[in-house]
Amino acid sequence: MEPEPQRCWPTNDPLYRAYHDEEWGRPVADERGIYERLCLEGFQSGLSWLTILRKREAFREAFAQFDPESIARFQPRDVDRLLQDARIVRHRGKIEAAIANARATLELRDHSQPLNELFWSHAPASNPAPRTPADWQATTPESTALSKLLRRHGFRFVGPTTVYASMQACGVVNDHLGGCFVREDVERERAAAAINRPAAS
Repeated sequence: MEPEPQRCWPTNDPLYRAYHDEEWGRPVADERGIYERLCLEGFQSGLSWLTILRKREAFREAFAQFDPESIARFQPRDVDRLLQDARIVRHRGKIEAAIANARATLELRDHSQPLNELFWSHAPASNPAPRTPADWQATTPESTALSKLLRRHGFRFVGPTTVYASMQACGVVNDHLGGCFVREDVERERAAAAINRPAAS
């Protein structure tokens, strides 16, 4: 029997394993994809990420596939509907934040810089591989700056820790450990995406 490949965190859960191997850290460059992950990271606050993964399809169904234009039209009756939906995290503040963030996403698109471009403009100039989980950071100067900017544009539940987790999830940073078996693949995908990032000094 072949040994298990080295991953960033141990798990026997197939859903969590697939998320690590196939999604976490791989570049997401579209507005809807960034918005979805930012919302899900907000809902995750205080919970395990596996809880969110298990509810993800229900979240997508409840939140119009995380289409910002659709969610921006949600009304108080939609909030009431979502608060009755036992398949998702029923937290009024987080639900209202997802709606506010959809509206803020449209405002960014129309009057400033699209959300996806804004996220990638805050990628660090260098991203050395963490050696152990102890090297992972909860926040960075870039996530703090992006958090402040998002809040200035009307986003909610976007503190520096939530923003950094979203940056990790979307590949704005590659925080796979140096010995992780997918780190090099992730790095190649980020390079191939050719998303505008600051040049290393």
